[in-house]
Amino acid sequence: MRTILVYIWLITTILPTFSQWGTIAYYQINKEYITRILCENRDKPQLHCNGKCYLAKKLNEQQEKKDQQTSKSIQNIPVLQLFASAIASFEFPASHFLPLRDRTFTYRMASYQAPLSILVPPPCA
Repeated sequence: MRTILVYIWLITTILPTFSQWGTIAYYQINKEYITRILCENRDKPQLHCNGKCYLAKKLNEQQEKKDQQTSKSIQNIPVLQLFASAIASFEFPASHFLPLRDRTFTYRMASYQAPLSILVPPPCA
């Protein structure tokens, strides 16, 4: 039962990506019927459209439908407020900080010398 549900989920997830391929396959299989009956330019055979206008129209309709579904799903996403309103002020009690004079900071820099071979210009040719 679990595998059946997984296959059903995969098919429903992947199927919309193949819808354009299905339209193209339908066009290739029924090319003569589309050319003779459904083509918008069947009265103008000199254009050699052969039903490509019908195919383009169907692909555009599918793309627009997909865009509308995407925009609707984006509009229906709930807005999650991550930040609260600003706090007026922060107060830190002075007892948590040590006086500056009790702290000792040391900074040590080891002596470093750059290799001289880097600083020598290349020989002129």
